[in-house]
Amino acid sequence: MSLPAFSAITELFKPITWFPPMWAFACGVVASGASLQGKWLLAVVGLLLAGPFVCATSQAVNDWFDRHVDAINEPQRPIPSGRMPGRWGLYISIAWTVVSVLVATFLGPWGFGAALLGLALAWAYSAPPFRLKENGWWGNAACGISYEGIAWATGAAVMAGGLMPDGRSLSLALLYSIGTHGIMTLNDFKAVKGDREMGVRSLPVQLGEQNAAGVACWIMGLPQAVVILMLFAWGKPAHASAIFVLLVVQLAMMDHFLASVSKRALWYSGFGVPLFVSGMMVSAFALRGLITAVPAGVTT
Repeated sequence: MSLPAFSAITELFKPITWFPPMWAFACGVVASGASLQGKWLLAVVGLLLAGPFVCATSQAVNDWFDRHVDAINEPQRPIPSGRMPGRWGLYISIAWTVVSVLVATFLGPWGFGAALLGLALAWAYSAPPFRLKENGWWGNAACGISYEGIAWATGAAVMAGGLMPDGRSLSLALLYSIGTHGIMTLNDFKAVKGDREMGVRSLPVQLGEQNAAGVACWIMGLPQAVVILMLFAWGKPAHASAIFVLLVVQLAMMDHFLASVSKRALWYSGFGVPLFVSGMMVSAFALRGLITAVPAGVTT
C-alpha cells in the first residue's frame, strides 16, 4: 500500500479549523484571572492540544467517515481524490487520537478529562453508531460544546491549578457554545447537495436553506444579547457596550446574508463570525477584571 504524501496529511487535518478551539482555550485562560508567570508551558500545551491534536483528530475522523459525501460535495479532498490511499484516513485518525490522549496527560485531571470528552464527541459526531452529524441539531451542538465550551472551561481550569472554573466563566462558555451551534449551521450550506443525497439531515436539509439561515442567526444572536446583559449586571458596562456594537454590526450583516442565503453563507462565515469570536475575548477580559479585582481570600 502506498503512503500518503505529507501535504495530504496536512490537508486532512485542516489547520484553518484549529483556530476556534484554540481561541476558546485562550479565552478561558484570560477569564481565569490567573497570571501566566510559571504557567506558560501549560498554556502552550493546552493550545496545542485544542488545535493541532484534538481538533485535527476530529477533522481526520470526519473526513474518513464522510468520504462518500465528500465524493459528491468536495471530490478534491484527500480521501475521495485518492491522495490519501486505502484506509490511511482511518489509521491516521486512530493514531492521532492516541497521541492526543498522551499529550493531555500533561494538563492534569481537568485537561485530561476534557480531552477525552472532546475526542469522544469527535468520534460520536462522525462515526457510527452515533454519527451525530446526521442530525444537524445534535451534531452542531456537539461541535459547539467541543470547540468552545470544553476548550474555554479547560483553559480556565488548567490555569487555576486544576480547580473548578468560576461559575461566571462557565456561564460564558455555555452561552458561546450555544452561539457556535449557529456558526456550524453556516458551515452546512456548502454541502446541502451531498447531504441531501446521502441522508445527512443538516438544518438546511431539514428546514430549507432560508429557514435554517434564520435559525442560525437567532442562535448566534441571542446568546450574545444575554452576555451583554450579564456584563452590565456584573458592573462591566464598557465591555458590554463593546459587545453590543459588535452584535449590531453582525445584525446588519445578517440582514444582508438573509437576503441571499445560498450566495452569502460563505461571505457571512468569513466576515460575521470573526465579530462573534471577538466578543468572546472581550467578555473574557471583562471577567478577568472582575476576578483580579477581588482581594485574596475573598470569595464572590
